[in-house]
Amino acid sequence: MSRAFDTERAPELGLIDDCVHCGFCLPTCPTYDLWGEEMDSPRGRIVLMKAGLEEGSELSPEMVEHWDRCLGCMACVTACPSGVQYDKLIEDTRAQVERNHERTPWERLKRWGLFTLFPHPGRLRAVAPLARLHPLGPKLGLRQAVHRLPERFAAAGERRGKVALLQGCVQRAFFGDVNEATARVLAAEGFEVHAPRQPRCCGALQLHAGDDGAAALAKTTIQALEGYEKIVVNAAGCGSGMKDYGHLLRDESEWVERAAAFSSRVRDANELLGEVEPRAERAPLPMKVAYHDACHLAHAQGIREEPRELLNSIPELELVEPRDWEVCCGSAGIYNLVQPDAAEELGERKARNLLDTGAETVAAANPGCVLQIAAHAKRLGRELLVVHPMELLWRSIDHSR
Repeated sequence: MSRAFDTERAPELGLIDDCVHCGFCLPTCPTYDLWGEEMDSPRGRIVLMKAGLEEGSELSPEMVEHWDRCLGCMACVTACPSGVQYDKLIEDTRAQVERNHERTPWERLKRWGLFTLFPHPGRLRAVAPLARLHPLGPKLGLRQAVHRLPERFAAAGERRGKVALLQGCVQRAFFGDVNEATARVLAAEGFEVHAPRQPRCCGALQLHAGDDGAAALAKTTIQALEGYEKIVVNAAGCGSGMKDYGHLLRDESEWVERAAAFSSRVRDANELLGEVEPRAERAPLPMKVAYHDACHLAHAQGIREEPRELLNSIPELELVEPRDWEVCCGSAGIYNLVQPDAAEELGERKARNLLDTGAETVAAANPGCVLQIAAHAKRLGRELLVVHPMELLWRSIDHSR
């Protein structure tokens, strides 16, 4: 008898049964908050996953819709007292959907277009000028789009280690200045930083969306960067994906141990700097900054205090907190492109909460969040500068010299 899911990396029953349906996840789930539907909560979606494992089950459009509506923000992972690994469950479920569910021609075309464009920084650079024409889009400078990094940044003082900086796809194409600021901060703090041109993409967007191209990009990334002591990432979604390579490649005997070893050396830039004593002198930056927790940093990677501590190390910088820090801004990888209505409501709510702090600058450690927040602040009639924490750190360090 058939069932909804095939046997290739199906969501694991043991992980499903960790959920005791206590409901602690409900207040933190953006889509449950929006619609109040049980099947649009983490525990409701887990019920549907268990149903998909049962003999005779079918992969119905209704099941797929509820999984598609999930942002994958992992706020439920932070909230869950039972340690349910919802991140692994939703990624495996989405891969099942993409293999076994027949999407409409329009949905297939849209996803094909997204994954034909976004994992390719060269193609993104080519369309960068068009991004400025989007009615909600912030002004992306062409200088950023064509920015290319030196391949090596020498460590200042005694060398603390040799690290590779993942340039990424969206980050490299639209936020080259963030990559440079990250490399220069790390170098100022004693790390020899290498910024190789390969890999072009780590596969995180595909992994979080269930696309089967994720595994190949993960292997390419491992091959390109595994020779370094640490692999530094400054995009939260990329970091969470790269730390999950062992799970993604768990069925491939020649890759699983290699992937797990690689993942153990991946560090977010905030995380790595939080592990060492600061060396570089900071100059004052008299400004009021609201910190936005990128979901794949705060929830998927559990990195919440390190960025705040780094920003608080800058003299005269006042750090303020918005309401509902744990609720997603609605960007969530490709979510705002495939679920635009929900993303718009969440984006406007997040922008309002950040504007209400009175800050004119927001620090956010993920490119999707930067675009989403700036766009919705602009839609509300306000200009809000959204920058990466590494940009503020480098400004402070550079001014001290």
